[in-house]
Amino acid sequence: MVARLRNNVKKAVKLEDAAGHNTRRLIERAVFRELCGMLDGGEPFRPKKNRPNVVMFVGLQGNGKTTTCTKFAYHYKRKGWKSALVCADTYRAGAFDQLRQNATKAGIPFFGSYTDSDPVNIAVEGVERFKQAGHDMILVDTSGRHKQEEALFEEMRALHEAVQPDDTVFVLDGSVGQAAFDQAAAFRKAVGVGSVIVTKLDGHAKGGGALSAVAATQSPVTFLGTGEHIDEFEAFDCKGFVSRLLGLGDWKGFMTKIEEVLPKDDDELIEKLQEGKFSMRLLYEQYANIQKMGPVGQVMSMIPGFNSDFLGKGAEKEGQLKIQRFMTIMDSMTQAELDTTDIKVLLEPSRLTRLTRGSGRHPQEVALLVEEYKRMAQVWGRMKNLKLPKGGGNMSALNRNMNLQQMSKMLPPQVLNQMGGMGALQGLLKQMENG
Repeated sequence: MVARLRNNVKKAVKLEDAAGHNTRRLIERAVFRELCGMLDGGEPFRPKKNRPNVVMFVGLQGNGKTTTCTKFAYHYKRKGWKSALVCADTYRAGAFDQLRQNATKAGIPFFGSYTDSDPVNIAVEGVERFKQAGHDMILVDTSGRHKQEEALFEEMRALHEAVQPDDTVFVLDGSVGQAAFDQAAAFRKAVGVGSVIVTKLDGHAKGGGALSAVAATQSPVTFLGTGEHIDEFEAFDCKGFVSRLLGLGDWKGFMTKIEEVLPKDDDELIEKLQEGKFSMRLLYEQYANIQKMGPVGQVMSMIPGFNSDFLGKGAEKEGQLKIQRFMTIMDSMTQAELDTTDIKVLLEPSRLTRLTRGSGRHPQEVALLVEEYKRMAQVWGRMKNLKLPKGGGNMSALNRNMNLQQMSKMLPPQVLNQMGGMGALQGLLKQMENG
């Protein structure tokens, strides 16, 4: 694979003919195109509504199949499909309990058995029940396997033969790396793989093993698991994935994340922004939005010039805990304290003592929150009189109204340096304007 990539890049970039061009940029583009080509595993399975679509999940032990099944079912449920889950994993202790808990939390019907130890019987009965009940998205969770476990592979073949799934999904841990090729090839040989889902991309793993899995199975990646929660599941976008893999960011993905958490129609917020009025309540709302976006490192890796290690090891987790502690303190505030813009009110000793007791936090943490509020109020003040579009959520209109100087003032100096200075910021604004 590496040899093919290298040869294709050499053919695409003739260095002797590249005089006057940015050769680094030309090579970068050629590598980008080649990696996107490698991840092109063909057309994925397209389920059809109003008829039963049976999808079987296979993969290694501990790669997140059961969680992924639930996320997949929930994803389609939100789109109006009648999802259902069947637990055909009789090998792992507690597998049915885990699926039952996940399905109950997501509000999805499920089927399994504590007494029957034959996964084929369970799968056939479960699929038939849900077909009769009119479900159009039936997912079968199977036991985790290793390519050397021939008996388990025989069981998986029998399951596949009995259920006759419309699609077989190979679930891959994003941190597996090159070992993914042999494992994925073994699964393809046994049951045929129709698509790949890469999980556990909420850590520092970039998911390069997906390249090996696609090469081994000749099947497309369809979804990415980006966290433990049921909604941390996103459709695979090849260009954004490769861009992050190369450390080039994923501006489109970043803007989508922002769009998801921005209030869609909050003219009151825009008025406060233009007036430069910043309260603890607004700070609380911003923290809540940050938490909705997912792991900070993952979000930062979407911004060109950053990577997931920007905050350093352990710093991301500590940062999230810090936000949670600050929100706990703010939960102990009165309505008047949350809405005041007078910092002196928040610094009154009696209030600080009451907040310390009410939140169960150390006085030093309350003082840190007040300092953070002061810093954010200064940033908010710099945005005073900024012309913003009414109707909220319109990022392109917001971008056009925000000039280079305004944006640079809002960013901390170390962040601006990490991005590559004012020149890089200017390029970023152009990308925003071009969508």
